[in-house]
Amino acid sequence: MVTPTESADLKDSNLKGNIPDGLTPDLLRYWEVLDQVPDPEIPAISVVDLGIVTRLTVGDGGVVQVVLTPTFAGCPALKWMEKTVREALLEAGAPEVEVQTTFENPWTSDRISEVGREKIRNFGLAPPPRRRPGCVGPDLEALAHAACPRCGSENTSMKSPFGPTLCRSLHYCFDCLEAFEQFKPL
Repeated sequence: MVTPTESADLKDSNLKGNIPDGLTPDLLRYWEVLDQVPDPEIPAISVVDLGIVTRLTVGDGGVVQVVLTPTFAGCPALKWMEKTVREALLEAGAPEVEVQTTFENPWTSDRISEVGREKIRNFGLAPPPRRRPGCVGPDLEALAHAACPRCGSENTSMKSPFGPTLCRSLHYCFDCLEAFEQFKPL
């Protein structure tokens, strides 16, 4: 039985991927359901491994409450993500689902799990590097350096900090002679 105080908060957990350890069976099931909800822009990675799902609580009457922190304030897929998260949990048996979006603690690329970073690389994008200690805001120095997701070479050059979406930059690899995109470190 789930009690009203059961919750799992991304920032306070020992993570495997981005699913917290030590969960009750109900909470684990709901996190696993959300781990199957794809990001609309990069469908190879889930909204959990991208670090967008930042809190999941089961309250009175089994009501599942989810907090999402989108990657960008102007994310055009925000309503789609809210709808998809709600539908997935209802299909998994949640009696009621409340989805809240917050920008209280802004999303950073450091929220992407190691599993998610590998999925981004396998998708053909260079994952963002971890932010340097003490770096506040976008890490422009890290943006200039990206290992090629195809051959792994670091003999690359950023061609433009502006890619096809707000969260990507354009790069070129001098070893495999391929252009690629990097998910920006934020």
